[in-house]
Amino acid sequence: QVLLVESGGDLVEAGGSLKLSCVASRSIMSFNSMGWFRQAPGTQRELVASITRSGNTNYSDSLKGRCTVSRSTPKNTLYLEMNDLKPDDTARYFCYADPNSVTPRTWGQGTQVTVSS
Repeated sequence: QVLLVESGGDLVEAGGSLKLSCVASRSIMSFNSMGWFRQAPGTQRELVASITRSGNTNYSDSLKGRCTVSRSTPKNTLYLEMNDLKPDDTARYFCYADPNSVTPRTWGQGTQVTVSS
């Protein structure tokens, strides 16, 4: 069972930036893919960004151009850097890992991002 621990969420003003981190309990290269979802109160969880083992990235339209997903394999850490944050970006951000095609997705506990106007 892999453990994912997110950090980096904070209260920031509109236009600000944040870098979220997700530390995995084992090598992140053991996963088919990893990424970030977010969920605001009363809404469904939505994909923000993802990265495959080979390094292919995918971004949602809502944050495309304003965020970058990256990783550090020596640190077993996934990152999400977000810029020009807007109040609509306020949500709890969750890291996930897909070990393979048959093992269920693992989720972290989330980190709160709040953007004030």
